[in-house]
Amino acid sequence: MIDESKMDKTLGRTIPVMFREKIKKVPNHTLQAVKNKSGVFVRYSYSQVYQHVIEMASSFRKLGIKKGDNVGLMADNRREWLITDFALLSLGAVDVPRGCDSMGVEMRFILNFAECRVCFFENSKQLEKVLEKAEEVPLLKTAVLFDYFEDSVVRDARARGIEVVNYHFLESEGVNVTRDEWLEIERGMDEISPDDVATIIFTSGTTGLPKGVQLTHDNYIAQCEVAHSVLGLMQPGDIWLTVLPIWHSFERAFCYMVVALEGGFAYSKPIASVMLQDMNLIQPQWMNVVPRLFEAVAQGLFREVKKQSGMQQFFFHNAIIVGKMYYKMKERVLGLRCRYRWYPRVLDVLWGIVPFVLLWPLHMIGEVTLYKKLRARFGGNFRAVISGGGALQPGTEAFYHAIGFNLLEGYGMTECAPVISVRNSKKPRSNNVGWVFPSFDVKIVAEKDGKVESGEPLKPGRRGIIMVRGRQVMKGYYKRPDLTEGVVDSEGWLNTGDLGMISYDEELKIVGRTKDTIVLLGGENIEPQVIEKAVNSSPYIERTVVVGQDKRYLGALIVPDQHSVLSYAEENNILYDNYEALLETNEIQNLFRTEIDTLDNAKTGFRTCERIFKFVLLKKSFEIGEEVNAKQELMRHKIVKKYEKEYNSLFK
Repeated sequence: MIDESKMDKTLGRTIPVMFREKIKKVPNHTLQAVKNKSGVFVRYSYSQVYQHVIEMASSFRKLGIKKGDNVGLMADNRREWLITDFALLSLGAVDVPRGCDSMGVEMRFILNFAECRVCFFENSKQLEKVLEKAEEVPLLKTAVLFDYFEDSVVRDARARGIEVVNYHFLESEGVNVTRDEWLEIERGMDEISPDDVATIIFTSGTTGLPKGVQLTHDNYIAQCEVAHSVLGLMQPGDIWLTVLPIWHSFERAFCYMVVALEGGFAYSKPIASVMLQDMNLIQPQWMNVVPRLFEAVAQGLFREVKKQSGMQQFFFHNAIIVGKMYYKMKERVLGLRCRYRWYPRVLDVLWGIVPFVLLWPLHMIGEVTLYKKLRARFGGNFRAVISGGGALQPGTEAFYHAIGFNLLEGYGMTECAPVISVRNSKKPRSNNVGWVFPSFDVKIVAEKDGKVESGEPLKPGRRGIIMVRGRQVMKGYYKRPDLTEGVVDSEGWLNTGDLGMISYDEELKIVGRTKDTIVLLGGENIEPQVIEKAVNSSPYIERTVVVGQDKRYLGALIVPDQHSVLSYAEENNILYDNYEALLETNEIQNLFRTEIDTLDNAKTGFRTCERIFKFVLLKKSFEIGEEVNAKQELMRHKIVKKYEKEYNSLFK
């Protein structure tokens, strides 16, 4: 269990105050490292960044930004994002972030719903997404662009009632901040309440419209107070390589935790070749990833091995097998194996000690000849890498453990700011997502058909719905108390919608989901109902079930409209023996591919990650009690279980 005595109560009660206190303690530590045009990382200290934050806060006040204002922040992870975030929070403003991969309709909805008068944009391309239908954001009056832009952008925006401001102009204005104004901004920091909203992060909604999660300063501070208990290996001055979207709550929460632990950031890109190059340049100690990212790196290494001689391939694969076996036995001997049924720990030791001793010499050979060299590809300095935003595949995890890479897994959701649990960096255990943060109460409760059956906590090893309560739980959905009541009960317990169990050593394991939201390996949240509704509009489709939890892409199990398909076959003179054989013909497969692609694309409002990549046609209609309930609602878990073979074929 996490040691609650290590909770740091000296951080301050809000994010800007925490940052200000760290300036006094570690003014010369690196906070940001950014590559210049020559490919060299330029470092900025805590004191330099803090001065920049105060200067920008001064400029933001001149734009009319004040405490309580919602301010759009449509940009990807970069140095200016963090400075803008801290500056806005220092004024008591609320940032409303989104990434550059967002579609125009999403941006406009968010900016309008959150009533943003000012929005920061990465570049003119992002602004143009809003200008396409500027009438949908009538309150937006000022757009600040991080990158340089053409004069035509200013004219186009002004014609729609929006003034465009150059971020670098605000920087030049900010250097003129007076001492009195500096002190006034700092006094304003002290007037911010821990319960004040710091950010509104819009996530996918079941109706297709995003819903705004309101997270307070205290939601984030609660995590920062226990950060060292979880990241016990972290030392002041450690560098985190940052590649994930900063507007995602996972990366953002760790951003604040790194500041709490007096570390810094080096900015890179989520592209394997660029990332590996930057790892060797900056030699970071930590990193956050989504599962797909490190899976792609591992696949790249295996592709390299395939180009080598047969003997080299034989040695590589056998060394990896030895590494996996050694790690498993090491877990047993050191008491790091999760127990979901009770038994004495000594049995693990007795079971593992002999294989552990026998494998040790082989492991040492692998360490000298292979593992050490592979770790060097990652800079050779990592203490740990944390994976979140989706389930870590067992094969990927086993590979990194085999080469001595400390790959941890965490679990959370935006509504919890977002980290609920993470493996302890000093004593990580496989097959779980770690110990629950002490800022949370957690219980596993019985469920029936995806609903809470009883509020009483289940014993260790029993599967049920994960419920959490504590300081990290959101303030609520913005302007949607009805949605808030649907997930947070009268006693403050939040229904995560995930199925899990607690081990006898109090670690949490995720075993499934009750809610329909699909989380892909890349961390993208997908609401399948919206896609299903669109695809079901085809006259040839009776029902669609979109699937893809913890996969790279979406697939679909489709029930064709038999009458329409048979009519199409007759009209197009398609020869077939029976209906099942007809569904396998190239003509019918191509028909459905065309129908899906016509209804599920960018023009119809879907992101690339929301496209159905593969599909399977089912020969029978769904029946009540089998695949659908009495209300004709899909029983997704039963469908996947019943059509397991077809489901697996989608992801081969």
